[in-house]
Order: sequence, then C-alpha cells, then structure tokens
Amino acid sequence: MAVSFRILSPLLASLLVLPVTGCDDDPTPAPPDAGEPDSGSPDAGSPDSGSPDSGPPDAGPYVWDGTYTEMADPGDWLDPGAPYAPCTFDTTNAGAGACEELTRFDLSQCDRDALAAIPQEGIYETVNRNQVALMDGGVRFTVGAIGFRLQGEDAGTSTMFDTPLLHRNTQGGTFAVTGQSTRTATTYAMMGCKTPAPHVITGCFAVCRRGTFLRVGTFEAHRVAKRAGESESSGGLTLLSEHRAASGHAVDVYVTKGHAYVVSLDFKDKPGGLTVFDVSNPRAPVLRSSISLPGNTNWNGVWAKGDALYIAGLSTGTHVYDISNPATPTLVRIMPAGRSGMHTVLVDGDRLYGSGTGVGTHVYDITQPLNPILRTVFTLPEDVNMGDPHDSFSYEGRLYISNSGGGYTVVDPSDLDNIKVLGTYMRPAPEEFAHHNAVGTFGGKTIAFEGGEFNGSHVRVLDVTNPARIVKIGEFRMRQTTSMHNMILRGNLLYVAWYQEGLRVLDVSNPTKPKQVAHYQTFREEDPDRGDSLFEGAFGIRVPGDGYAYVADSSRGLLIFKEL
Repeated sequence: MAVSFRILSPLLASLLVLPVTGCDDDPTPAPPDAGEPDSGSPDAGSPDSGSPDSGPPDAGPYVWDGTYTEMADPGDWLDPGAPYAPCTFDTTNAGAGACEELTRFDLSQCDRDALAAIPQEGIYETVNRNQVALMDGGVRFTVGAIGFRLQGEDAGTSTMFDTPLLHRNTQGGTFAVTGQSTRTATTYAMMGCKTPAPHVITGCFAVCRRGTFLRVGTFEAHRVAKRAGESESSGGLTLLSEHRAASGHAVDVYVTKGHAYVVSLDFKDKPGGLTVFDVSNPRAPVLRSSISLPGNTNWNGVWAKGDALYIAGLSTGTHVYDISNPATPTLVRIMPAGRSGMHTVLVDGDRLYGSGTGVGTHVYDITQPLNPILRTVFTLPEDVNMGDPHDSFSYEGRLYISNSGGGYTVVDPSDLDNIKVLGTYMRPAPEEFAHHNAVGTFGGKTIAFEGGEFNGSHVRVLDVTNPARIVKIGEFRMRQTTSMHNMILRGNLLYVAWYQEGLRVLDVSNPTKPKQVAHYQTFREEDPDRGDSLFEGAFGIRVPGDGYAYVADSSRGLLIFKEL
C-alpha cells in the first residue's frame, strides 16, 4: 500500500523554521529528573536520553499463554435495538418551529412522579438514538450525543452546548430542556419520560437546524458525576495533591526534570497555554511559571527530550522550548504545520512525530533536541477521504497511528524514503473514530490497547503481531454516555484518562479479560469552569516511572497520584 511522502534535505528543512528568541531568568539548580524510570519499565517510545517514552519490551511472565478467541466488533455504540423510552414526537407537517412545539411529544406512557423527584441540578451527558428517514421510506438508527447542565435556583445559568438554555421546565413531573449550538445553529428539544436507575433519565428529542426540522429519536442521559454504588476512589489509588492550571482547560501533561508541564486549550474567555509546576515534592506542587502567546493559546499536546520541550499548537504548529532552566521555559522556535496546526506530538529516540488534522504526520530528526530538522511529511491512503492522524505510538520499530475515521494503522517508518503500511484495523461503522493507543508484549504477542473518542468509546484489545491481519481479542467498556481519552501502559497496568469517568486503572495481564483494579473519580460538578461537553474531565495521563501518576483534568488542572 502506497504512502505519500516527501523527504527534505537537512539544509532545506532547517530553513523552513525561524528561531524566535525569548528571555530567561537566571537558572536555578534543577531537581532530580522526575521522568527517569525507577525499574526500567518505561511507559510511552524507546529510550532517548535516560527518560523512556514508550511501552516496555515485555509486560512480564503472566498467566496468559497467548491463546484467545477472536471477537466480533460491534462498534463503540451498542444499539439497544429498541427506543430508550416509550415516548414519541409527532412529525406531521413539522415546520421551522417544530422543535419549539413541545405539545408534539406524546408522553402518555411516561412516569411523571419519577420525573418530579429528579434533582434540579446536575451535569448530564446523553447517548442519542437518532431515527433517520431513508429514501425508500424505511428508517435507520445512528448514534449522537449532547450534554446539558441544570443549575439550582440562584446557582447559575443552565446550559446546553455550554450556552444558556432556550427553555427549561423541570418541575412538577415535567422534564423539558431546549438548547441551541451557536456553532451549527442546531436546536435540540428534549423531553424526559422515565428514570430507569438512579441519576439516569430516558426520553425523546427532536432536532432542527436553521429553521428546518431534521429528525427525532430517543435518549438516555446520565448525571455523569454520579454512579450508583461507586465511591470516589478504589484500589488504593490515592490523590496526593492537585493544582489548577494557570488558565484554560488542562488537556495534557509531561513530567521531566522534576517539573510537570501542563498544556491547556482555550475555554470560553480564558486562554490556554502552558503551566509549569515544580513537582519535586509531589504532595505540594509549586506553580513556577505560565506562558500564553498572543493569538496562539490553543495548546493540545506536550512531550520532551533532554532540554527540549515540544508543544502541539492547534492552528499553528510545534513549539520548541528550551527547558535547561526547567522552571522558566524559553521559546526557541515555532515549526509551522499548516492551517490546522499540530494536534499531538510523540518522541521516540531521535525522532519527533507530530500529527494534525489535514497536515499528515511530520517526522523530525531531534539528534539535537533544540534544533529539530524536518525529514519528511507522510500521509496514509485513508487520509484522502476520512482519515487524519490524530495520535501515534512507537514500539519496537513500528509506528501505530490512530488515524481517526481512517482506522488504526501500523507502519514501518525505519526507512523514511520508503515508509510502508503494514496493516489497518477499520472500525465497523462510519461513526467510529480511532483516537489513542498503547502497545506492549504479552504472552509472546504484540498487543495493542486502542481507544476511540465520542459516545461509548472504550478500550479495544487487538493482536497486532501480524499487522496484515489485526484481530480483536478483548475489550473494556464503561457507560455509553461517556468517552475515554488517553492511556498509558505500564507493565501489566493500563492507566486510562476517561473524561467524566476520571482515572481508571486496568489489570491487563490477561489482555483478553481486562479488569478494573483501581479508579479515582476526578470529575466534580462543583469545580470551577466545568462545562457540559462530552469532552470534559480527565484528559491526559502520564506515568513516567518516578512512582507517581500525573493526570491533566480540564477543570482541576494537575492531579498527582501514588502509582500502583
């Protein structure tokens, strides 16, 4: 399978970026490197300068003997096969104002007493079963999602799409909320019907866009901060400290030189950027500095090698900072990556991989970490129609690319003049999205833990020993109303930042049967700047081998746990 790429000479590549000078305070003695391994079991690329970045060469001699039964893959969303609730919406002559005509909902089979008992506050995420009309008169069902937040009286503004609700009536046995996305001018009218479990509401919805009626369906909504029967934490996962990021929503973290580098996205009127914490005492992190550049604050990913810190900037590119004085990074240069900028970065040895929407995968030589040289930009065959490299993982000479709608692809990048596609695992439905992964060796086989993003995304376990025929052998799911985000494999433990589910730790010593052994619910409704988006909560996870696990939570910032 052909890969499109272009090779750049070191001289030409070095001319593509311009150095940007910055100021630096007098250096202070650096504390011990928190990114160094404690037992030779790295968590994320091959070793670079003493701070390993990728999966261990083998997860160890566990009971699994490498045998499995191949599993079917129904996709992220599991269609219940029937409406979520026994209510309907009358679509007869549905015109421009249909979503405002709440009398069109038939709620005759609903439980008004149960609805009357629903608390008047909470952040809910829904899984929507869309009913889509076909040209032949039939229907098909697809998945969707929205979030909404109810505020108690005098407690604040209730929202949907993080904007004020257009209508709310949630008292006296009625549960009605209507909101509109300002980005797409799409209006959702939602009517509750049943409460099948604590903190769960089911009902019906109608959708209109720019004055046109679109579709109807049923939904299941979970108050995501509440899980019946679950405590805040389990398995001895102890929170040692937390500290909010300087601004924006924290989304990723990298730990080295005794410091945690937390990057943030813009959130409402608060710019994102970089926040630097001294974590030489993990029980009492100290904020040392914060950086935001004018017109350039949406920073999504971070990695480091030696004295270089690499930051993925949306709409810009890869930022290179000098962290020889770790408390006060100095900007060296910004390496542009096209209009969409860079989404994620990954260091593997003397290579830096950068991925972004519409820009392919950029490969830099970082033999001199502060002077990256662009060697090639390559795209996968699927990129043309539906794929974009979202994230990558390097393991034993292969690059594992989560290629969004283009599937999960394994490539051999050893020869940059001839990058080879070794195989692709395609999701079973067009809504599927390959987002993040981690790879290790178990039972003599190369095993990938792969996850998506959006409703119902979960951990897929794939045998990628033969990339030409990737096989699903296991999975671990949580609620269909939530999404996982990033993960780190350390030995037989998989640490997963699972948005509103917080931090989840899975024992994958038998990868065919992952089981949760610990968790910490980082998502709290009362935290400042909590939104109602599906993409809220625990974003980033780093387990650098210093005995601690570091989580970037969108609202709470940096959370530090004792590693299991």
